[in-house]
Amino acid sequence: MKRFELEGKVAFITGASYGIGFAIAKALADVGATIVFNDINKELVNKGMLSYEEAGIKAHGYVADVTKEDQMLQLVKKVQLEVGNIDILVNNAGIIKRVPMIEMSAKDFRSVIDIDLTGPFIVSKAVIPSMIKNGGGKIINICSMMSELGRETVSAYAAAKGGLKMLTKNIASEYGEYNIQCNGIGPGYIATPQTAPLRKEGVPFNDFIISKTPAKRWGTPEDLAGPAIFLASSASDFVNGHILYVDGGILAYIGKQPK
Repeated sequence: MKRFELEGKVAFITGASYGIGFAIAKALADVGATIVFNDINKELVNKGMLSYEEAGIKAHGYVADVTKEDQMLQLVKKVQLEVGNIDILVNNAGIIKRVPMIEMSAKDFRSVIDIDLTGPFIVSKAVIPSMIKNGGGKIINICSMMSELGRETVSAYAAAKGGLKMLTKNIASEYGEYNIQCNGIGPGYIATPQTAPLRKEGVPFNDFIISKTPAKRWGTPEDLAGPAIFLASSASDFVNGHILYVDGGILAYIGKQPK
């Protein structure tokens, strides 16, 4: 269906050397988008480039820190010169620090907020002017179930992702008149190399997540492909300020009654 095609579009996915960012980039490439990504150091960018090459994708990788406004402004200008105007931005770069709140330093709290919330603000701010000039664009923020829920040890992450949900709504409110749609994807618990230790059979957290998920399984990075393509394409031109949770039904489910 042509409304889901991205031929001729340039998609910039932050922190997309691996994991969810890479899976989303691959999905967008599969429907025709030219892929641009960044990461914080050369080693990660090189690792990402190898993965894209193995997948048969010609990607453009750059070293830049999403928390540094000057670096991101320079990167956007460089991409415009070397690749083309950015039509689609996916704010994917992020970190999590699992520390009980009363044991977490303010420095560590700020570092999570800086990358997970201030970073999307900086990168969006860098691309919006050219989107306005070019008649529109798509911004997809990678939110989380922690945009809605709290849980032990993730105070900084939940605060950042809750803020990112509201930044998403505000970008939609402020720039929707310029044909810019800003939406979010809220992944549930996704099977990635980072979550592998939690998914081993017999690990209590693995059993907990499966019991809390109506789908009775962890999600896969590929489960995010369809939602990402939808929100990046003209099929979602009248969808704005929405958070699409891809969580197997966790947020809809109170859990089974104990026997």
